[in-house]
Amino acid sequence: MKSSILIVSAVTMVLTGGTAWADPEQYGYGGHMMGGYGHGVLGGAVMILFWIAAIVCTVLAIRWLSQNGGNGKRSSALDILQERLARGDIDSDEYQNRKKALEG
Repeated sequence: MKSSILIVSAVTMVLTGGTAWADPEQYGYGGHMMGGYGHGVLGGAVMILFWIAAIVCTVLAIRWLSQNGGNGKRSSALDILQERLARGDIDSDEYQNRKKALEG
């Protein structure tokens, strides 16, 4: 799980860091904020929407990767109980007792 979080964080930093590496003088923007996207309210609104989208995508990616080891599949209690029976961790009597407890 920790490696998944590190990967998502690294990808997010690389994708959002492009504007910080840009040289505004190279493209004739004159070094002012939001050079090619407008000024004032419009430029600020675009910036706010961008960061909201980046944060939401990062949170959703971390949640998705953290579910059950990153495979995105959640196991119910009954699924886990069936797996334990299949592995031989419990016998059929124990399985039936626990199944009744889960259902009731």
